[in-house]
Amino acid sequence: MSDQEVGFKRDFADPRIPNRDKCVLRYVLDKWADVKPEDTHIVYQDGEAWSFSEVRARVRKKASGLQKLGIKQGDRVALWLPNGPDAIVAFYAINYIGAIFVPFNTAYKGKLLAHVVANSAAKVMIVHPDLIERLTEIDTANLEKLVVTTDRAVQSSPLPYVRFDELDEDESSLKPLERPIDPWDIQAIIYTSGTTGPSKGVLSSYLHMFSNAGPETWHMVGEHDRYLTVAPIFHIGGMLPPFVMLARGASVAIINEFSTDRFWEIAKQTEATVIFLLGVMASFLMKRPATPEERDHKVRIAFMVPLSDDSTAFNERFGIDVYTIFNMTEISSPIISEPNPKKRGTCGKVRPGVEVRLVDENDCEVPIGVAGEMLVRTDRPWAMNSGYNADPEATAKAWRNGWFHTGDGFRQDEDKYFYFVDRVKDSIRRRGENISSFEVEAEVCSHPDVREVAAIAVPSEYSEDEVMIVIAPVPGRTIDPVELSEFLIDKMPYFMVPRYIRIMDNLPKTPSEKVLKVDLRTEGITADTWDREAAKMRVKRERFAD
Repeated sequence: MSDQEVGFKRDFADPRIPNRDKCVLRYVLDKWADVKPEDTHIVYQDGEAWSFSEVRARVRKKASGLQKLGIKQGDRVALWLPNGPDAIVAFYAINYIGAIFVPFNTAYKGKLLAHVVANSAAKVMIVHPDLIERLTEIDTANLEKLVVTTDRAVQSSPLPYVRFDELDEDESSLKPLERPIDPWDIQAIIYTSGTTGPSKGVLSSYLHMFSNAGPETWHMVGEHDRYLTVAPIFHIGGMLPPFVMLARGASVAIINEFSTDRFWEIAKQTEATVIFLLGVMASFLMKRPATPEERDHKVRIAFMVPLSDDSTAFNERFGIDVYTIFNMTEISSPIISEPNPKKRGTCGKVRPGVEVRLVDENDCEVPIGVAGEMLVRTDRPWAMNSGYNADPEATAKAWRNGWFHTGDGFRQDEDKYFYFVDRVKDSIRRRGENISSFEVEAEVCSHPDVREVAAIAVPSEYSEDEVMIVIAPVPGRTIDPVELSEFLIDKMPYFMVPRYIRIMDNLPKTPSEKVLKVDLRTEGITADTWDREAAKMRVKRERFAD
């Protein structure tokens, strides 16, 4: 759809700022509901589908109800729901009246839940009934009212509540906005995983979200695509797809969770054309026995993060072009690859409109080939986070010297390709060598029996660190530490080969499914950990005894 076809006119003098009807949810939804009302925008796993006009009608009714509750433009509204129609309508309705969407992880409880409730300063929470009991165990801080998504009786509630289905008001009762919603207004507060401390609330503007994966950034995704999202709506990977596909006048398929066994069946059922595979998802699919259904679908693009050694095989096996990126909640996809990148382990190159530096601990640039922390900034105002909510110290630290500090270590080659090395805090130093836990994990995960792995540093009895890996096997398989160690000796420099191997059924995770390395480091070398050096000493003793 061209600018002329939708009545284009400049909203802002600065050409870097797109019109409101390109990047602000309310105006984008109104535009497409007027221009192509019957085209599909949202598809659910059960087959239910909503057109742009139906989405707007549902959203406007709920938006009127939220206003009747007293929610005004700029207010924060918490959402504590799993993926589904209620979550999407609530998300859009909150933004439709210019309020701020604040989703909480459905696994939160106790102190973590109390922290985000207090930090958000939300007065109203839209909540699933099964989660209400957890609110009785904490200080609910500023919360004054709950909106409960249920048609059954609520047994007990720490706060007054209304039912979500009772919020529907006639569209004619929708009150006008106090002022137009601007691209730099805060759209959402998204909480980070909190792997090393309390979760931080990332202040994200409409223009930040649009710049993250909109038509200008993810240029390979168009208005005729359908993005299959498996990430929960409280995660940037779950919130972003509906909005950025809305910006394209395109559609999104929303499912509840990733299933290795049913993934291609669901992709076919939802007619998805774009998928996003995070972490070990691609490995899970590659290690699944081949079936005819894995090529019987419409998927044409897969974003694979990180890019695995199997990416070429993935492209050939499933008939899908593979891209990779580097991104995080606070930034906006600064590094993007070409289709089916040939360079092993790359994240791609810097996209237009972004500047990237790799620096040492003093923010001084490092030479080509040397690892340094990635700093990022953009030439478009508001295209990255607006800081951390109610945390000026963290904001100042992250944005020092005018650049956003990602906390991630990278190196760059002579061809300007970037390679993720490690989280700065996760680096391992052994025998004078700096070791990337990420690169260790990539090699370990290439073993056919390994489902997922975490590489950590543990103290050495000599100096510096020893390398330890904690692994979970593919279901139904077992892992022999001796065989795995021999497998790795053939693939790694000697100083990277793990000394310690611990096997667990599942690795500990944050509520957003990131491995809790801090817990593994705290536990350290456990009684069930295999020690390669001790095993070698036993072999020597046995030979000597013979």
